[in-house]
Amino acid sequence: MFGKFISALTRALLVALLFALPAILMPTISADAVHIMLLFALFAGMLVFIEYVSAYPSIIEFRYAPPFNRLRFLAVFLTVFTLSVIARGDAAPNAFTSFLHALGYIVGDAIDFPYSPVRLMVIMLPNNASAELLSEVRTASGMAYLISLCTLAIFYFFVRILGWPARNGAFNVWVNLPLFDPTAGGDVLPRLQRDGRLNIALGFLMPFLIPAVVQMMSDLIDPIHLDDPLTLIWTITAWAFIPASMIMRGMSMLRVATMINENRRRAYAAARGVQPA
Repeated sequence: MFGKFISALTRALLVALLFALPAILMPTISADAVHIMLLFALFAGMLVFIEYVSAYPSIIEFRYAPPFNRLRFLAVFLTVFTLSVIARGDAAPNAFTSFLHALGYIVGDAIDFPYSPVRLMVIMLPNNASAELLSEVRTASGMAYLISLCTLAIFYFFVRILGWPARNGAFNVWVNLPLFDPTAGGDVLPRLQRDGRLNIALGFLMPFLIPAVVQMMSDLIDPIHLDDPLTLIWTITAWAFIPASMIMRGMSMLRVATMINENRRRAYAAARGVQPA
């Protein structure tokens, strides 16, 4: 029990640090913004602590199937940290901020080709946007998208090469998928396959659709002002992380469906007294 408490507290502190990171790294942020960020950090930390200190999960999926959530947290942390350091370079430049800014500029410029997600983020900006803002959005989008792609590649390696989640022992579908209702009707296998493919498709399309939808609705509502560093950091992070998280969830559900299908085949073969192929 004490070990679970320490583990939940550690996760809560890390999540709180994630939300407070821009306020810690950026010297020019206002006091009101600091208070808001600390409030969000406290709320997120309490939510994670309550979730992990309880015996059964209620919101967080794949809690007992590492490194799914660890990879997602690491991706968000690296994205927020990198973008915060790059934004810090405008007020307090040093060698590290200059290096990350140069790396982000190279990556953003390389990914900024016609119809790419980075290009769509850049053209989403209003027509009167300055060249400096265009460069900042391109740099931040390139770095965030690169981190999300690397996260997906690492998770694909765990799934396809290392056999996640079977390598961690017995896998409980109902505990690791608390938001999936097995009694909603029909066989769980096609439902898992359908939800997995839907998550992958939406995750692939969202980086392209979000900038297009924002640009189309800019005439009806006020556009997002990315000239504010905090808005830029969290907008770009959400734009890159949410689709990657959906793709990871889709890959996980398809993997779970494959495991269920394999277990059924072995059970049917054992019932017939034959060896499965």
